[in-house]
Amino acid sequence: MAAKGNCTVNVRRKEKVGPMLPMQERRLALSNLDLLLPPVDVSVFFCYRKPTKAAGDNLFSTFTSMVSVLKKAMAQALVSYYAFSGEVVQNNVGEPELLCNNSGVDFLEAFADVELRRLNLYNPDESIQGKLVPKKKQGVLSVQVTELKCGGLVVGCTFDHRVADAYSFNMFLVSWVEMAQSKALSLLPSFQRSLLNPRRPGYYDPSLNDMYVPINTLPPPKYSQPTTSENQLVSRIYYIETDKVSLLQTLASGNGCKRTKLEAFIAFLWKMVATIEHSSDMMCRMGIVVDGRKRLREGDDEKVAMMASYFGNVLSIPFSKRKINELKESPLSWVANVIHECLETAVTKEHFLGLIDWVEAHRPEAAVAKIYSGSMSNDDGPTLVVSSGQRFPESKVDFGWGKPIFGSYHFPWGGTAGYVMPMPSPIGNGDWVVYMHMLKGQLELIEIEAAHFLKPLTWDYLNY
Repeated sequence: MAAKGNCTVNVRRKEKVGPMLPMQERRLALSNLDLLLPPVDVSVFFCYRKPTKAAGDNLFSTFTSMVSVLKKAMAQALVSYYAFSGEVVQNNVGEPELLCNNSGVDFLEAFADVELRRLNLYNPDESIQGKLVPKKKQGVLSVQVTELKCGGLVVGCTFDHRVADAYSFNMFLVSWVEMAQSKALSLLPSFQRSLLNPRRPGYYDPSLNDMYVPINTLPPPKYSQPTTSENQLVSRIYYIETDKVSLLQTLASGNGCKRTKLEAFIAFLWKMVATIEHSSDMMCRMGIVVDGRKRLREGDDEKVAMMASYFGNVLSIPFSKRKINELKESPLSWVANVIHECLETAVTKEHFLGLIDWVEAHRPEAAVAKIYSGSMSNDDGPTLVVSSGQRFPESKVDFGWGKPIFGSYHFPWGGTAGYVMPMPSPIGNGDWVVYMHMLKGQLELIEIEAAHFLKPLTWDYLNY
């Protein structure tokens, strides 16, 4: 039993759910791009109101009936997504690899003595973390289904990032739902690691040495000041109205160069973080997560479908750094141009092929993105990473009792850099929902300076 914040969660049952068909044990190597991920876990959760007769013709009138559907559908989906039913082990040179041994997914059934509307979505550290998303202890994936006092439901999942990125997990979510609805899988996952094989001979641009670093070459952690409420990393969820996003895009565009909404938002956030800092000569770093699937299939018709269904990590995190006073004094359009130039270095096929070759040249030494690893020089200032969650399939996650009223990724990733993910609003009107994991002091000041723009997520906003 866990008693935290404003509710108590009681885990009633815990079991393993494995593939419904017997599977032969096998070992699956992690790709070179998987090997760039540290052992961190990612969580995602979906909130459902109490099912009505209209939603399921009263087929899902009890918690037990809904859990039964979820478990059966998961067992069916795991036949194709067998990676989620395995565990990460070390190979003979000390690198992680996936042992597909059908050990199953930890599946928890729980009860929370709180009504859906009383969950504080704005502060997921209070309402979600350690309560409604499970802590993954073994295996690759854990799932927790929690019944609420009002009859509502929360489905929470936690998975090993070394095995899957958000794109891959989104594929699994859609397949899980399709199994629950007795549909054929619209997309079968591909584990064809040869798609990410290094070249012979390999080649990479030296600039990758500025983006990634072998872990054994990292300097020892700097002396850190005692943790206070101001320098503590916390998670918050906000929403941004569509007209505000469009306004940002207009302000970030100029001289005939139209910037994307994401570039405009990242520029705004970077400038905002710099504005609330006092050490003007320090460097402020901004990283952007880039998905390489589309890039790696460029010019190769045969790879189009294979990369679209590829299961694993196909990510890079280019970053740019500027002095804080430069970001403060420059217009938003200039900052957006810097973001655009940073992205241009990574949205190419050659960048990802080079990154695969870079990892190969450093194996078996483990490596990581520099921006995740923390301090990089004596001029360190704020560091932030933004990842787009615009493909988040929230509207599709209907297991039969209706679409979720809300869903979000939850990723307090453990690095010293902040992490931000904008996603489509469940309202479907073009608004954004933004998950932010940043220093508490930064968020408090941003809430003051950008109160007209970033607004705390509430149930009233969700029309519930």
